[in-house]
Amino acid sequence: MFCLYTLHFPMNAQVEKIQAVLVQHGYRLTVSRQAIIAALVGCEGHITADGLMQHVRQNAPEVGRMTVYRTLDLLCELGIVRPIYQGTGAAHFVLMANGGHQHLICTRCHGVIEFEDCLTTGLAQQLAEQFNFHVFSHLLELHGLCENCYR
Repeated sequence: MFCLYTLHFPMNAQVEKIQAVLVQHGYRLTVSRQAIIAALVGCEGHITADGLMQHVRQNAPEVGRMTVYRTLDLLCELGIVRPIYQGTGAAHFVLMANGGHQHLICTRCHGVIEFEDCLTTGLAQQLAEQFNFHVFSHLLELHGLCENCYR
């Protein structure tokens, strides 16, 4: 996966939002965390931990493997990213932009189709009311066969 980012470009709104969440929760915004967040957003937040580490090291070679893993754990704890397992072994980490992430996953070729339009808003609200539950994010995965595998 090709990632386009650099620490020298102005930060985009998504990077700033993630950094603000860390600061609001009392976490330091270290140079390493900044590099990891920039790489994650630059990769559109759909990458394995090892893949992220490779991209981080392109601009920040001093960032260690464990720092990447610990930062991913922290971002998961804060609900910024979620691990997903697509039958390929390693977890892929996805950004939970706007509180949700949606996929169609082919069970034969393991292809993934991401889509933005989430139709679960009404369902989430209905379930929240029914179970007296506050929903702050969701991850929707629909499993089946893609067009190529269905033929």
